[in-house]
Amino acid sequence: MHVIALSLNYRKASVEEREKVAFQDEEIIPALHRLREQKSVLEAVLLSTCNRTEVYVVSDQVHTGKYYSQMFLADWFSLDLASVKRITDIKVGDEAVEHLYRVASGLESMVLGETQILGQIRDAFFTAQTEHTTGTIFNKLFKEAITVAKRGHNETDISKNAISISYAAVELAKKIFSRVDNRKVLVIGAGEMAEQSLLNLTSNGIRNVTVLNRSEENAARLAGQFNGKSASMDQLEAEIADTDIVISSTASRNYLITEEVMDVAMAKRNGKPLIMMDIALPRDIDPSIGRMDSVYMYNVDDLQGLVDANLSTRQEEAAKIEGMIAESMDKFTEWVNMLGVVPVIQALRSKALSIHEETFQSVERKMPEMTERERTIVSKHMKSIINQMLKDPIIYTKEISGDRKAGEKLDEIMQLFGIEEEVDAVKQQEKAKQQEKLSARKQELAIE
Repeated sequence: MHVIALSLNYRKASVEEREKVAFQDEEIIPALHRLREQKSVLEAVLLSTCNRTEVYVVSDQVHTGKYYSQMFLADWFSLDLASVKRITDIKVGDEAVEHLYRVASGLESMVLGETQILGQIRDAFFTAQTEHTTGTIFNKLFKEAITVAKRGHNETDISKNAISISYAAVELAKKIFSRVDNRKVLVIGAGEMAEQSLLNLTSNGIRNVTVLNRSEENAARLAGQFNGKSASMDQLEAEIADTDIVISSTASRNYLITEEVMDVAMAKRNGKPLIMMDIALPRDIDPSIGRMDSVYMYNVDDLQGLVDANLSTRQEEAAKIEGMIAESMDKFTEWVNMLGVVPVIQALRSKALSIHEETFQSVERKMPEMTERERTIVSKHMKSIINQMLKDPIIYTKEISGDRKAGEKLDEIMQLFGIEEEVDAVKQQEKAKQQEKLSARKQELAIE
């Protein structure tokens, strides 16, 4: 079994590209099930935030798992496969496991050490677990990653004065205006990002805040938490006309603030400068508005340039978390190896491929007149039959790994499929690999 991570994030994909591959909340569950139904995908978790879309799968085959995970994204968002490949990073095995740990700990975030991503990882995992798209491997892995991330934030200073994209937006506003405590701020949205923005605004002395949302009830609730006022979307132009800073973070698929909206608002501002922070993905504000006079507009990518004043300290603390990750990864790898299912699954596939090869050679002998295209088609369909036949046994083998009688059941599977010799061969190969790694590590230590 192989852990595969597909990551589409701010480091490789622009905001325009990321918003094309961003799942809405209501899409996550159906998308999870679609992903889980892909060939060779045994477990699945999806994460979609303003800065990244992450696809985590457990697959019985590396190449097939990678291909069909990418195809899933391409099909879901109606993109060509080449585009998806260009803007995604793929990691397999230990690299994929480490990537998850680092994402959960905030080490891969735009602002190093931010804590918001941990809650998003936790929610993504709980959703997948509730929908039964996770199994033995991910149930263990995600719990370990979440535990390490919590420990990292609790035992180091990386999360002191915790920052996020919303924090960076406020910091940028402070750089543009000499003072922000006397400014009027309009926050559009009533979700977590809006709440984080209000926390950072009020902690910087800003008191004159208005919350605007499609749900006036939600706007009033959030505004009440920070002694602000609320407004309805019908008042959008009037509120923009009478504010200094706009921070927008809704889940809208379309632009909320268009050129038409801004024309009405700007006519009443008499040239007064306006800062607009679009921290939503997809974006809430038409990018062309940034060309208007007296408007200073920024999106989530623009905020990358804002570096935390304590970045060097955070990097030192990040190194401590990296040590925690390495320790936890070693334990996870040991746990996986103890499962005993990997050699059995590899042996199942090895024997199946052997049968395929022998059978196909027999077909070629009996039908020598086949063209190259016919050979390809026959071989492909034979492999498809084998993969379909093996999927349920592989899932069953994986799921019994945590069973109290796992050893007995694995013996039954080996006897049923007659793969005792193949399993022994796989174990010997794995033992030899581990011995090579150990020897190489000893040599490194001797050199050091």
